[in-house]
Amino acid sequence: MNKVFFENKSVLVMGLGRFGGGADVVSFLCRAGAKVTVTDLSAPERLADSMSRLEELAGVEYRLDSHNRDDFERTDVLVVNPAVKPNNEYVQIARSAGALVTSQIEIFFELCPARIIGITGANGKSTTAALTAHLLRGRYQQPATGHESRVTSHESVWLSGNIGNEPLLTILDEIKGGDLVVLELSSFQIEQLAPTNKVPHVALLTNLTPNHLDRYGTFEAYCRSKEPLFQYQKLDERNPAVSIFNAEDEIGCEWFDRYSRERGRSCMKFSADELSGGIRSRFALPGKANLSNLAAAVCIAGYFGVDEGHISDCLPSFKALPHRLEPVGETEGVRWYNDSKATTPLSAIAALEAFEQPVIIIAGGYDKGISFDELGKRIAQRARAAVLIGQTAEKIAGAIEKKLATKDTERVIKVEVVGSLNDAVDSAGKLAVRGDVVLLSPACASYDMFDNFEQRGQEFAELVRAKQRPL
Repeated sequence: MNKVFFENKSVLVMGLGRFGGGADVVSFLCRAGAKVTVTDLSAPERLADSMSRLEELAGVEYRLDSHNRDDFERTDVLVVNPAVKPNNEYVQIARSAGALVTSQIEIFFELCPARIIGITGANGKSTTAALTAHLLRGRYQQPATGHESRVTSHESVWLSGNIGNEPLLTILDEIKGGDLVVLELSSFQIEQLAPTNKVPHVALLTNLTPNHLDRYGTFEAYCRSKEPLFQYQKLDERNPAVSIFNAEDEIGCEWFDRYSRERGRSCMKFSADELSGGIRSRFALPGKANLSNLAAAVCIAGYFGVDEGHISDCLPSFKALPHRLEPVGETEGVRWYNDSKATTPLSAIAALEAFEQPVIIIAGGYDKGISFDELGKRIAQRARAAVLIGQTAEKIAGAIEKKLATKDTERVIKVEVVGSLNDAVDSAGKLAVRGDVVLLSPACASYDMFDNFEQRGQEFAELVRAKQRPL
């Protein structure tokens, strides 16, 4: 497959979506000379932002609010959004009719001329990917000091994938063979890569905890969706595949033990406890989880020849990503943080424990079928109050109350269930006193109330800034 492959072909894009990936695919296909049709089950008003990015493209046809069987039977190529399940009936219709079924991520791996570093896991993927790119970019500002076979001073470093900052296919024309590409990869994207056996030469797993159980059903099935990133790495004793795991993660340690036995593969572990004091002292992001993200990025940077001095020099200029423990306001000694990207209980727990100050947590959202028992326990032990919203509000409240009712817990905390994020900000503001932290860390996806976690985080920041002095 190359870009010319799509010229004059009928291509059906299944799932325009609201995250930009569908728009990226459509734009790429139009530039490649394809005849593009977009089909999506969402109504036009829900896709307005994505469609606005495509206004200048001529000839794109839209089938919105439903799928038309004829479109799937007549297309030459079907490009499937990662959110579409592999066993979707319409995907099977297209495949049975002889269409080539592919995806944005598969097209990128087919056409990208540069080396790819893949980062996946349940939590910390985005920060780890961004940190990795930041450290590698900083390396190129310095004279080469070794590992010249891996890195040279003229290379560029690209950051893309599930992190959503640079559309994958839009940047293809700018990527050169000597560059490095750091990709955050979701389980959905890895599922799409698995049948192709195309995976990064360097792959890292941040951690594995229950997530997306509404799609996978069990934690074991969720873990299996991640493993192809390592299963299909090409083994070569002269240029071993690099597989990196978290020494503090149970599944990661199991995979390390299994894969380290294979010839042609170099397995590595990272741990926050092994970071040097010089590196820790220059890292501004709070919490043990962020130290783990840093340790992962340092491991990759070290493989590519970045020494500790260069890493230390780069760290002060790294800022928290939007919606990830992002400070958004302060009033009367109360500090407000937007951690809308925390869409699992573990990520919310990590955010809760990142602060020494008393915390009022705002949590709740779309129900992915994950247990909140551990989150309820940690909130009961650590938070001063909890304000809960969305589909899961009552479940989280029940988990908190369950822990508070046990004999080993003497604390009493305020738990409120409210109807909107606006109400949550008002309630948290009334509960907070000088020295407190108010933390939006939902532990859930956003789809019950918002299009995505970015929209949720932006609304939170706007609500806070309307009342507070920005940080």
